[in-house]
Amino acid sequence: MTYEFLVASAIGVLVAGGIFLLLRARTFQVVLGLTLLSYAVNLFLFASGRLVLNRPPIWDKTVTEYTDPLPQALVLTAIVITFGMTAFVVILALRSFLETGSDHVDGDKVPSDENDGEKGA
Repeated sequence: MTYEFLVASAIGVLVAGGIFLLLRARTFQVVLGLTLLSYAVNLFLFASGRLVLNRPPIWDKTVTEYTDPLPQALVLTAIVITFGMTAFVVILALRSFLETGSDHVDGDKVPSDENDGEKGA
């Protein structure tokens, strides 16, 4: 009972943080928000296979209960795909920043961006 509540709370916190970061105007924060949402989905997939502790993931004649290995395989696949997509989105964000000179999602210059270059000089 306690483990389900902790996992559900962790999923809720990750989704809330991911949505908060997705609504920001900076590209790096949007990428972090997408990453948090993907972690929440991974936890949800893992929890969908029922939380069973101290059981092997493979059936054996001597073991009466075992955990479902399918959610573990799904999460492992999702981690690899998420890593690749995150790297791709970071490169896109970097390219957008280098071409537009702004890290805002819409690409428009804002007064604070124009003043940042003068402070460093």
